[in-house]
Amino acid sequence: MVPDRGGRALEGGGEAIDNAEVAVTIDQSHGSEFLTQRVVRCRPGRSGPRRLEATQEILFVESGRGILRVGDETHPLEPDTGAYVVSGEEYELENSGPDDLVVVVVEAPQEDGAANTPIRRTVRYADQPTLPAGSDREFRYLVNQDVGCRDITQFLGLVAPGRAPNHSHIYDEIVYIIDGEGILHLGGEQRVVGPGSAIHLPPLAEHCLENTGKGSMRVLGVFHPSGDPASRAHESE
Repeated sequence: MVPDRGGRALEGGGEAIDNAEVAVTIDQSHGSEFLTQRVVRCRPGRSGPRRLEATQEILFVESGRGILRVGDETHPLEPDTGAYVVSGEEYELENSGPDDLVVVVVEAPQEDGAANTPIRRTVRYADQPTLPAGSDREFRYLVNQDVGCRDITQFLGLVAPGRAPNHSHIYDEIVYIIDGEGILHLGGEQRVVGPGSAIHLPPLAEHCLENTGKGSMRVLGVFHPSGDPASRAHESE
């Protein structure tokens, strides 16, 4: 299911929290039982504290710069940075300005045992190796088991122009379009997607994300259970 331009809904509505405005883009009402996605737009300044109880959150900086505060820790935030916060921790987002700090947050239950301090708090896309995911796309891991997140995988992928065969995965996934225009083929339907579109892909649902533009489409993916974005449960000929 694709809510219409989920991220852009922040411009006209959403829940205001201190200097931040929050829009829920994917949750149970869209068929996602495990993962919830929100887009948070922070004006310059510091957000109110958010404490996690029995949940974990994976963050991705879409635009802007600032600081992630977790307890006494501070971590710089810049575009294409992933971050990980676990149950029992409290965090704040601080926008150093002048532009808005826009963060895509995915929340999930803290499932795999007791939560520990992450091995790494933040991961920059620029520092990660590029890996293939078929002939027309590539990706880089952000938050995954390497940073101590055993339940969920977060990655940033590039989709080349054109359409790949329909395929499916064994995992439950939320996809957020960062840049590019295309068509989602899912459940026998077609829907136009673009920057700010949020997509829920249930396990084993055959789909294809077609890039109708001239350049690469950039997509943020988060899925459960943790694994490899290049894996396929099924792929059409």
